[in-house]
Amino acid sequence: QVQLVESGGGLVQAGGSLRLSCAASGRTFSSYAMGWFRQAPGKEREFVAAINWSGGVTYYSDSVRGRFTISRLNTKNTVYLQMNNLKPEDTAVYYCAASGAVASLRGNLGDHWGQGTQVTVSS
Repeated sequence: QVQLVESGGGLVQAGGSLRLSCAASGRTFSSYAMGWFRQAPGKEREFVAAINWSGGVTYYSDSVRGRFTISRLNTKNTVYLQMNNLKPEDTAVYYCAASGAVASLRGNLGDHWGQGTQVTVSS
């Protein structure tokens, strides 16, 4: 079982930036595709971004494309989400997930999940 721990969430003003990190342990990190998801109160979980095992292929939801960037450093067993030009509608708990297939992540499915980190964007 892969253990995932998110960090970097917090309170930021609209237009500001945050960088989320997800540290993995327990298995070979480089063999997994990784993704970020979010869930706001009263809403379903939403796919945000995904990256394949090598980092050469990325995917984004329409709502974050051009503002967020997903990346990974396999030597550190860590995936990142750089969040720029944040909007109040970005407020949610952000979750990191791992999967054997990036296509599963794009379909809002993951094999292993972190505990989440809160991101709050004030207007």
